[in-house]
Amino acid sequence: MTGEFDARRRIVEIGRRLWTRGYVASNDGNISARIDRGRYLITPTGRSKGFLAPDDLVVVDGRGRKLAGALEPTSELPMHLFVYEARPDVHAVVHAHPPKATGFACAGIPLAQCVLPEVILSLGQIPLTTYATPSTQEVPESIRRFIGSYNAMLLRNHGALTLGADVFEAYYRMETVEHFAEIALVARTLGGPSALQGEDVRKLLRVRESLGVEGPTVDCVDCGACDAAGASPRQLPAAGTEAAAATGSSDEDIIEAVIREVRKALGER
Repeated sequence: MTGEFDARRRIVEIGRRLWTRGYVASNDGNISARIDRGRYLITPTGRSKGFLAPDDLVVVDGRGRKLAGALEPTSELPMHLFVYEARPDVHAVVHAHPPKATGFACAGIPLAQCVLPEVILSLGQIPLTTYATPSTQEVPESIRRFIGSYNAMLLRNHGALTLGADVFEAYYRMETVEHFAEIALVARTLGGPSALQGEDVRKLLRVRESLGVEGPTVDCVDCGACDAAGASPRQLPAAGTEAAAATGSSDEDIIEAVIREVRKALGER
């Protein structure tokens, strides 16, 4: 873990980068870092991320109680603390509103197709959460189902969330999310992206493992592997399958059930 002094300096720098690149406007967004066991450094509420000073940051404990700082912590503090509790490997969290990625989130479209090898290697997939009212306990609940398997996600009608071993890694993942969203948007205007097929995706995942890319195992949300197995998460499941039993549930439940069927068909556990 980074010492508190360095963590303050790095969070201020990342705030400046987010604002400069247009990933946040006004007082949007929030950044945090785990500084030691049970203590977290987080950006304050009501302050532009482009003009923070190290002393503006707030130290809180795992229950959200302020331990140090003249300002109050961001209202999204519960989301950050939920991430740290659920993922001991995560030491930094970045939440921002990059325009193109947030556009996908507002359109209800996950960045989930296996299109760019670099994204598969670094992030796997970028799922879309259910809608949650910002600054409420609904937000942690909306990411619960994804937190164990993903280091980046779109928050429906809200923005993007990225996690990392340090604040720079979390920020770079935010750059990757927005870059992917921009490419996906261009591909859609040109007739739609051409998704990689199942074996190509599996090769990339093996490369990912050989490179020692850390993080939880990535489960595909909607990629070429489904086409290779003759199924698609966008289609209703056939009768008699586990996925069929999910009909009547949410779309996300159906997708998860189809994925389990596909993985069985591919001989994966």
